[in-house]
Amino acid sequence: MSWPARCNIGPVGFYLWVDRELAWAQGTYEYRPMGTAVISASDLFERRDFSPRRRVQAPPGAEFAGQFASLGHLNTQLEKRRNRRRPAGTRRA
Repeated sequence: MSWPARCNIGPVGFYLWVDRELAWAQGTYEYRPMGTAVISASDLFERRDFSPRRRVQAPPGAEFAGQFASLGHLNTQLEKRRNRRRPAGTRRA
């Protein structure tokens, strides 16, 4: 399934796109637009990362990871993705 690199978001939630190095999110909080954030894929999103002036423009190779209800759910998804990529038998520092 292919998702557009740009979406108009509904009343609540966050959209997430990820590639190997970066993660993009677009979202709202309590029905107010938060805007868009771009962070390292190895980091976690914080409220201050979002800017209403920034437009989401994930590159064509980025994977649409889904829609999430909160920043907590968004960050949980990023952590799960990192754990899946970690080779078996390696420990997190």
